[in-house]
Amino acid sequence: MSDLISYQLDDGIATLTLNNGKVNAISPAVIEAFNEALDRATQDKAIVILTGQPGILSGGYDLKVMTSGPQNAIDLVAAGSTLARRMLAHPYPIIVACPGHAVAKGAFLLLSSDYRIGVEGSFSIGLNEVQIGMTMHHVGIELARDRLRKSAFHRSVINGEMFDPQSAVDAGFLDKVVPADQLVVTALAVAAQFKKINMNAHRKTKLKVRAALLETLDQSIELDKQHAL
Repeated sequence: MSDLISYQLDDGIATLTLNNGKVNAISPAVIEAFNEALDRATQDKAIVILTGQPGILSGGYDLKVMTSGPQNAIDLVAAGSTLARRMLAHPYPIIVACPGHAVAKGAFLLLSSDYRIGVEGSFSIGLNEVQIGMTMHHVGIELARDRLRKSAFHRSVINGEMFDPQSAVDAGFLDKVVPADQLVVTALAVAAQFKKINMNAHRKTKLKVRAALLETLDQSIELDKQHAL
């Protein structure tokens, strides 16, 4: 598998580990590797656990790409949005074991998954786009609108408010928070629970529940291709 995303299969559980520098920036190459890993996990019929390096899941899109020209930024966001859409429709459960910070696209990875576990500590989770001068893209708005609690949606998207792990649970970015040394064992326990469900029913129900969102994201991806951020 790619050096950017390692792939480890064990007893029907595929662990995907982001490994792209100190902030795990999401670049075109990372998205390509991510898609390849999801292809392999589908072939293996495996539950997916996505994680990062100690202290961080991802700090967001690669700023070198985002600032290298409007079209490069549009293309990267479109690829990332298409990945998010794929994650939401993935035929097997996706668990995120978030080992720390999850910012911008890192936070959208949380919003694109089925179950999210964070760790205790002084970590920031959220959407900082307006803080760094980026107008939130259509896909980001719709994904946040669907997955965040109503009370946190405007604070997050419009105000760029960042959350600590516990308040990220209340906002809707995470489902639970555990001590850092319990992250892996907790993710494996969640995966073990997922093994007890019927995967065909899981897939069909997921697509039925998210049908309107997926259709909205398809439209939003096309809108975002027409506008600079």
